[in-house]
Amino acid sequence: MARLNFFRRTLLPASLALLFGIGAANAEVHSYSAAFHASEMAVSGGTQHVRVGGKGPAVLLLHGFGDTGDMWQPLAERLVKDHTVIIPDLRGMGLSSHPEGGYEKTAQARDLAGILDALKVDKVQLVTHDIGNMVGYALIAQFPERVTSWVVMDAPLPGLGTWEKQLLNPRVWHFNFRGPDVERLVAGRERILLDRFYNELSANPAGIDEQTRNHYAELYARPGAIHNATSGQFGAFAQDAKDNQALFAKVGKLQLPVLAIGGDHSYGASMKTEVESVANHVDGAVITDSGHWIMEEQTDQAVRIIEAYLRK
Repeated sequence: MARLNFFRRTLLPASLALLFGIGAANAEVHSYSAAFHASEMAVSGGTQHVRVGGKGPAVLLLHGFGDTGDMWQPLAERLVKDHTVIIPDLRGMGLSSHPEGGYEKTAQARDLAGILDALKVDKVQLVTHDIGNMVGYALIAQFPERVTSWVVMDAPLPGLGTWEKQLLNPRVWHFNFRGPDVERLVAGRERILLDRFYNELSANPAGIDEQTRNHYAELYARPGAIHNATSGQFGAFAQDAKDNQALFAKVGKLQLPVLAIGGDHSYGASMKTEVESVANHVDGAVITDSGHWIMEEQTDQAVRIIEAYLRK
């Protein structure tokens, strides 16, 4: 009954809000308010750029490729009123340092556990998107006592669920788009590469505005950023698949509550089915008029649903 009430309180109002025109996408990437401070925190072989704000129950927000921790600003500003909100840039991405190795998602999860230790945070609620899903699963599977709930958005997990089928999809050709010659081709053309993702994986390319595109293009043009994303994050997927299969064999299905969210022009309702292959207690939600870039395409809708789930 509680879960049914969640859908009545949250998903139905979100649909009505969209109908009346208040579910529009966020216009631009905004800076974090003074409620947050950022620092470079030591991890294996480098540093991670981590924003922290607020007091209360902790929430950890993990981004994916094509974004940085900046994507979470609209949600974080809502949660910071009564939560401790932690937003890292993933390894080798955004303002984090650019080590050559350590991109296996299990290794990144151990780094995050160390960051939580340094912040004296014992348990977190977890919200993830894209590659953040992969790091998030590795965190939960290795440290199940540290994560109390999980909101997982619009991407599969290496080696689990329908991963092998996904690898046959021509839209993910970029998983193997790496190497020194690729990096030479992309150098100075990062905006062109990112536009491919924003245009083809969105419901409406116009929903991702010029300021957002330029903001992330500048960050991905930083020295080492494309190398770390392609040869690092993507390049680790084969090992991630093996690691996840070993973790699943060891721990079985996750027992924490999960909300699986898909954009209706992307994973949609199938995101719930995807996550049900690794977790027992999964609710589902679909963001309307959205592709993969849920936080950019339908900010208000996404924030409303995620915030309600975290607070229930």
